[in-house]
Amino acid sequence: MEKNFVIIGSGVAAVNAAKTIREYDKGSNIFIFGEEPLLPYKRIKLSKDLYSDLHSEKVLIKKKKWYQDNHISVFINTKVVKINTDEQFIVTSNEAVFSYHKLLICTGANNRRLEINGINKKNIFTIRDMKEADELKGHLEDKESVVTIGGGVQGLETAWSILKAGKKVSIVEVAPLLMRRQLDTKSSLLLKRKIEKEGVKVYLNTSIDSILGKESVTGIKMNDNSQINCDSIVYSIGVTPNTKLVHDTAIKLNRGIVVDEEMRTNIDSVYAAGDVAEVNNEIEGLWGTALEQGRVAGSNMVSKTAIYKKEIPTTIFNAFNVSLFSIGVVNEEQCDTTIVEEDGKEKYTRLFIKDNKIVGVISLEGVTASIPYKSAIEKHVSLEGIDLLNTNISEIMSKLKEKI
Repeated sequence: MEKNFVIIGSGVAAVNAAKTIREYDKGSNIFIFGEEPLLPYKRIKLSKDLYSDLHSEKVLIKKKKWYQDNHISVFINTKVVKINTDEQFIVTSNEAVFSYHKLLICTGANNRRLEINGINKKNIFTIRDMKEADELKGHLEDKESVVTIGGGVQGLETAWSILKAGKKVSIVEVAPLLMRRQLDTKSSLLLKRKIEKEGVKVYLNTSIDSILGKESVTGIKMNDNSQINCDSIVYSIGVTPNTKLVHDTAIKLNRGIVVDEEMRTNIDSVYAAGDVAEVNNEIEGLWGTALEQGRVAGSNMVSKTAIYKKEIPTTIFNAFNVSLFSIGVVNEEQCDTTIVEEDGKEKYTRLFIKDNKIVGVISLEGVTASIPYKSAIEKHVSLEGIDLLNTNISEIMSKLKEKI
């Protein structure tokens, strides 16, 4: 009997799963269902490269020919509305029915909605898909001033793209730090200074009371009653797993779809991967994680056992003429000690050490410098024999390179 491998969602987890399935199984059908009107693309480009040609082939994860050569069917503009896990079939919005041998759910995440007074006014945007990115760019053509809400990676990358387009930009963040999940106090302060040097006003520890204006945005009012005037707002305040499709099924949910380390749900024939999947009570929400989870899911769907091991969190940030990286555990409370190297200006690197091994690093050295640090963390290279109190980071890494 002909086998159908059905994949719901069209992100990097879906594509890598399809690639892996095809490597082992040359004859079965592979169907990918995506709601957007284009082939799977690199979603991270929407904020990083907002004003590039987002509709060029360069944005695609794989070109059309790759799917053709590998006999992988991609259904664009196709929403899956029902999963029947008992009889193993899915139903699309146009009432087409597809049976499956194995099912992979890669429905990703939705941007968290900003819940404040005035959120339904015109000229308020968030970016999660290509349509929203296109709408924002079209809207901003004749606009001048934008408030971006959210000081995480996506929010800052979006702010940088808009600034480069010639708009006046202000950044508002409720936390005391920018990129608080990836940076410590000092590196976040250095980043803030660089952003302000580019002409952007940054508001930290700032809660928004309401959005001003009658029908369209004219500004925001903070809890201290101060105001920022603007004609547009873009917000990025985190994501929530897109689990709506499985709510009426027997598939187990917590915050996301609960899976084991083989990316299998509580239903034997159903798997999940990427931003919708919850492994060991964690939803990692990283590009590298989605890539690896897709590979693991694809392997297990064709009975080639693979175990997912948590990826080392890695953030590469290039914006506001800053090139920085954050890798691994960067919380000093989870470490034995840390070592800092800085010049009092813009140079800053901090190592996080536990059990005499580097477990994390934050650095403004530039992205190309990240490779040896990540390698040392991945390989658990011992610092034994190195006098950490009297050796600077450059010398430590020079000695570690001999062991890597």
